[in-house]
Amino acid sequence: MKTPWAWPDIVAGLSLAGLLLPEAVAYSSIANLPPQAGIVALFAGLVCYGLIGSSRFAIVAATSSSAAVLASATAALSNGDTGLRLLVAAGMVLLTGVFFIFAGVARLGGISDFIAKPVLRGFAFGLAIVIIFKQFAHVVGVHTHHTDMIRFAYELASQINAWNWASVAVGLLALLLLFGLAKIPYMPAGLVVIFLGILAGKWLGLEQYGVSFVGQIDLDLQVPILPTMTYVQWLRIGELSIAVLLILYAESYSSVRNFAMKHGDIISPNRDLFALGTANLMSGIFQGMPVGAGFSATAANEAYGAQSKWAGWAAAVGLLLVILTMLPTIALTPSPILAAIVIHAVSHSLRLSAFTPYFAMRRDRFVAVGAVVAVLLLGVLDGLLVAIGVSLLMLLRKLAESNISVLGRLRGGHDFVSKTDYPDALSIPGILIMRPEAGLFFANAERTMAQAKKYLTAADNIKVVILSLEESPDLDSSSVEAIADFCAALQNQKKHLMFARLKSASRQVLQSALIEHSNIVPSSELSVDDVVVVAQEKYLNQKNDLHEPQQDAMKHEQVITTH
Repeated sequence: MKTPWAWPDIVAGLSLAGLLLPEAVAYSSIANLPPQAGIVALFAGLVCYGLIGSSRFAIVAATSSSAAVLASATAALSNGDTGLRLLVAAGMVLLTGVFFIFAGVARLGGISDFIAKPVLRGFAFGLAIVIIFKQFAHVVGVHTHHTDMIRFAYELASQINAWNWASVAVGLLALLLLFGLAKIPYMPAGLVVIFLGILAGKWLGLEQYGVSFVGQIDLDLQVPILPTMTYVQWLRIGELSIAVLLILYAESYSSVRNFAMKHGDIISPNRDLFALGTANLMSGIFQGMPVGAGFSATAANEAYGAQSKWAGWAAAVGLLLVILTMLPTIALTPSPILAAIVIHAVSHSLRLSAFTPYFAMRRDRFVAVGAVVAVLLLGVLDGLLVAIGVSLLMLLRKLAESNISVLGRLRGGHDFVSKTDYPDALSIPGILIMRPEAGLFFANAERTMAQAKKYLTAADNIKVVILSLEESPDLDSSSVEAIADFCAALQNQKKHLMFARLKSASRQVLQSALIEHSNIVPSSELSVDDVVVVAQEKYLNQKNDLHEPQQDAMKHEQVITTH
């Protein structure tokens, strides 16, 4: 029988600790927060998700994307006030946690679907470029004042005479070591490079060459307090926290889902929402960073041989031991080493192959490229908001499309299909059958029904209109009003309206609306074929107008019943 503390989990957890600690400190620098902010977030993520989360592979910690968004948001809202920036950061993480918990309680496990995959990949690609450029600026010791990449790159290049080439050499060597050591199984490449950097800093006297160091890491936990800010500031923070939530959950759910599918595991999106909310809430209370299940850490956990969530607990124990015994030593890490760790961590997002399918399919390629351009031209925060806006516009455009098909019987069988797609499908004399190709809701209902009226005007000798609503599981008030107007128009023309494939929720709301002459009967839930038979018998006086396959089926049923 397998014990909870299996050796593969212990080995994976300890190996993972060597990756997570340097990344936590490095991501703190991206967010312009003290190093302890990343470490606090790391423990909050490991402990809270370990207790509540549903994935056995997911590792919840600070991520590069959330760190970059946090840095941009706090810079925009603090106006250079360091104290206010720390308060804004804590407030954003707290509200992100609260929103996650609300989403979990409300069972909104699919919220990440509001960000289209091409937009998300474009944002990640552009963000990786931004992070690499900004980390390079830290390495060479240049300070810039712009967030968009055009002016940022110009400022960076214009100060080339002030670059610290010793820092560049240290960072480049560290980056080469990281890529090389990453190929060795179970090798904590980040931790090894940090200790090599510490030794080099001592033996080579890197400080005299102007190379900066991490400095003191203070892990004294603050008393949990709610940041004191104005109502307007909280509103603005809340808006940005929703954006952080969408990005974090899109990234987290993608990681969790990919590895669950790979190993045949069952996951609970709503449970994971609650777990991420608790982790961010705890991190915010103690002034940590936002956390999510980053792909690189989760992939490393699986690659190291983890078999259960105990690997995360082993990583937390290993981190605690390292921090209690070697934290002062880690403070001696050269800053270019951390920059190299960040660049290595985000390099997996710089894959042009991620865009290949969109160009091959000729779908959404301009959307993906547009997300990259938005981040590079507008900065991380505004680029993120534009990316989310584009995703929502894509959703609304798709939902708002008004497309209704006229149906005909296919080859004398039971199937009714679009006459546009199947020109040989036959119309039923005296009956016009139509089907909206998207669910009716406030944005498309009136236009869809207007299109139905045009088809009705173009048809001859129609006595009955059958509306198949199989694509509409429910109807809002705007859709009901549009159907009521359509029904009234039919009544004025002495025509009858019947429904097919009417879902239970749609039937109930139409019945409660008390639409005159709506003719909602039990047969409204039947197939189009069955409703056609009812319409022929009731309004066209064709009691035996059953096609041959249906007659044969009825005879077969009679034979079975007799025997």
